[in-house]
This record gives sequence, C-alpha cells and structure tokens, in this order.
Amino acid sequence: MPSGEPCTSPLELFNSIATQGELVRSLKAGNAPKDEIDSAVKMLLSLKMSYKAAMGEEYKAGCPPGDRAAGSHSDADAAKASEDFVDPWTVRTSSAKGIDYDKLIVQFGSSKIDKELINRIERATGQRPHRFLRRGIFFSHRDMNQILDAYENKKPFYLYTGRGPSSEAMHLGHLVPFIFTKWLQDVFDVPLVIQMSDDEKYLWKDLTLEQAYSYTVENAKDIIACGFDINKTFIFSDLEYMGQSPGFYKNVVKIQKHVTFNQVKGIFGFTDSDCIGCAWWKISFPAVQAAPSFSNSFPKIFRDRTDIQCLIPCAIDQGAQTKMSASDPNSSIFLTDTAKQIKSKVNKHAFSGGRDTVEEHRQFGGNCEVDVSFMYLTFFLEDDDRLEQIRKDYTSGAMLTGELKKTLIDVLQPLIAEHQARRKAVTEETVKEFMAPRQLSFHFQ
Repeated sequence: MPSGEPCTSPLELFNSIATQGELVRSLKAGNAPKDEIDSAVKMLLSLKMSYKAAMGEEYKAGCPPGDRAAGSHSDADAAKASEDFVDPWTVRTSSAKGIDYDKLIVQFGSSKIDKELINRIERATGQRPHRFLRRGIFFSHRDMNQILDAYENKKPFYLYTGRGPSSEAMHLGHLVPFIFTKWLQDVFDVPLVIQMSDDEKYLWKDLTLEQAYSYTVENAKDIIACGFDINKTFIFSDLEYMGQSPGFYKNVVKIQKHVTFNQVKGIFGFTDSDCIGCAWWKISFPAVQAAPSFSNSFPKIFRDRTDIQCLIPCAIDQGAQTKMSASDPNSSIFLTDTAKQIKSKVNKHAFSGGRDTVEEHRQFGGNCEVDVSFMYLTFFLEDDDRLEQIRKDYTSGAMLTGELKKTLIDVLQPLIAEHQARRKAVTEETVKEFMAPRQLSFHFQ
C-alpha cells in the first residue's frame, strides 16, 4: 500500500491497487518527474504481485474479491458481506459496477421497466422517452400501468417526490430525480408536490431548527432552478406544513395505526443509542413519507378529493461501491463547483476503468462498467449515438482515459454553469411563492 502499512484483507489489497493505479495515471497525465512515476509503477506492480499471491489469480479491475481476511470468516459470512445493501440512509455494494438492479427489484418486490412499458409511455405522451428511461437508469416501477390507464382515460394523477436537505450544497446525484420529475411534469402536464424532510435532518444531524429550515430554502432554490412550473408545483417543508394541514397529519396518524413496530424496526432498524427523536423518526418515517401520496393531504390543491392517484419518482443516491456524500467534497460534483473544481475532481478522483499503461490500454481497452466518467456520461450526455461511440472507442482502446475524462468535463462544465445561472435568478420571494399552499393549475375531470 502507498502508506507502507500491510493489507489485512484481499478487498483492502484490491482497493489499494485501484488507488495506486489512479495515482500512476494521474502522475503520467500531469507529466510528473520520471523517477516519481517509476516509483509509483514499481509500487503498483508489487501490489499486484501480492494480490496474485494472496488470491491465486491476477488482479482484474472492477472485479473485487469478497471482503474477508483469510480464515477469519465463513463463506456464508463473506457472501453476506458482498451483498448489496440499500435503505433510506445507506447504499452499499462490494461491486465497482454499482448496485445490481435486478437483485434490488426482487428484494423490493417491484417490476422491471421493460421496453413494452417504455413504448407505452411514448405512445401516451407523444414524446420520446427520457434518456433515464432509454438507458435503464430508472429501472423499476409499481403500478405504472395503472397510472397510464388513468391518464389515457383522462382521469387525474399527480407527482410527488422529495429531498432531505442535509447541507446547503446539493450535488449532481441529487438532481437526478428532479430532472426526471420535471420531464414527467412536462410530458403528462400534471401537478407536483415536493416534500422537504427538514424535520428528519434536524433530528439526525447536529443542526438547529433554524439551520434545518434554512437548508430547505437553499435546496429549494436548486430544485426550482431545474425549471419546474410554479403554477403546477408546491414545495413544502415538514417543519412548516404539517402544522398547517390537518388533512396531512390525519393521514400520518392513519398510516401509523396500520404499520406495526416490528415492521418498521425490521425495515429501518434503530439502536439503544439513538436519541428519542431519532428513534421516533425511524418508527414514524414511513407514515410521514407516505402521507403526501394521498391527495387529501393537500386540501388547498385538491380540496377533499381522495380519488386522485399519485406517481412517485425516486432514486438511489449512489456511486460505485458507496453512497455519494455531501460531506465528502471529492465524492461528487457539487452544484456550487467552479469549472476549475469540476476539471480537478474528474481528473484526480473519478475512478477509471482504464489500464495501468497506455500500451496495455491500447491493447486490451478500458472497462466502461466500472469507469466513473463513463457512468456520469450515461446520466448527463443526451446524445445516444455519441455515448455508444464513446463506449466502443474506450472498450477497444481507441480512446484513452484522459480523453474520456475530458469529454465528461466538457459536458459537466456548461451543465453546472447553466444551472448556477438559473439558480442565481431564484429569489427568496420566488421560494416563498413555490412554498405557499395554494390552488395549482391542472385540468382534472
């Protein structure tokens, strides 16, 4: 390892090789002194030899071993450690490819968004499906056909999504559900409610109530900057709105009555060290989050109607092998980053699926499945043909890692700059207008 400390498990050794490989590529890209590059390459080769000795096979990028020290765990324990884990607060996988969506579909009992469903959405809306649908980024659903039945029969539905405002700055991953939700609002021409769960963040983070609410306002500015229609969108703070809407709180209580303590503990979990507020929140979390899916939680929008269906776009907040974090400045591209910061983060911190040398890369090609830059392009490059050409060129070795990273930088810099310009135009008064309970514009029977 670069630190000179011994590795205690094959997975740690694997990660050290990946980190050292990134260092070698960074030194070469930065035209570092030859002796410094040679030293780093020597360390990389030594790590690979150690890995082969420990595992009996060559190191292969993107294919980590089970995380276990030799002889310290059973095969069953190792298998369990390598499983994907997703809950409202944690996303974890041992795979550099990220979460296995097919396994997640089985785990959560949803249905895959297949080509037939995508074609039906296109027929119903008359619009080309969003790239998130075309590329399987939004990959599963529950009862989407029921929503489409309603839409085709001119019956009402509305959209509901949310955000837990844990800091002032949001990152690109946070925008994904809002980008998709805006597309849904546009093509279906329906109202939208956005829940800001600042009560949760107050209980979980070291925040005052005033700080929690201030994060709601700041995050709301970024959400509004996505281009939502003010006449069809209501953004609400849990801290502010629940006390104003008896209908909302009544739905929370009704849901709580039908969910058992053991069900919530089994799904979300909590410990004796949790504060009373945190334990209460974990127990009541499903009810507070579910209440906005009932139309009579918003009497000023839908009056007392209880028959309006709700579609909830949501996303897994993840990178490869870990959850992207607002507390780690290098784990994500933030909406406040400058063009220089974006370039630096991509070049220095975006995990590469490339080979350790140019010669190896030209001969064997790169691995798009684990390459973070390619993953970002999958999300944010609109042109399908160009994305496919990049995939072919990188996989064949015709495109080098530096060239792939430059392509991503050229996509992200204007995207972030344009978002920052729109956000700058969002005033405190604009936020108040979006957060005012009121009648929204829609055409329901």
